[in-house]
Amino acid sequence: MRKAKIYMPNKSPMQSGRGKSNKWILEFETRDPTRNPLMGWESSNDTLSELILEFSSKELAIEYAKKNKINVEIIEPKKRKIVKKSYADNFLK
Repeated sequence: MRKAKIYMPNKSPMQSGRGKSNKWILEFETRDPTRNPLMGWESSNDTLSELILEFSSKELAIEYAKKNKINVEIIEPKKRKIVKKSYADNFLK
């Protein structure tokens, strides 16, 4: 049985917006990783580890995994803590 994880990606550190972060990702784990003797990189003969599936909701991703008999680990997104501050607060302390 294949192993995979379902998660919602974080926003890119190169942007301030949250674009393309509302999708759920199903990503397969690598089976039998080996080291490339020439370069020392991690490699594998498993092509499913390169596959990343995007879903519009968590329920659709779970349904797909059950339908294809994939053992999944669901990683819930962390809640963002938003602190509202005024620009003037930078100069008051």
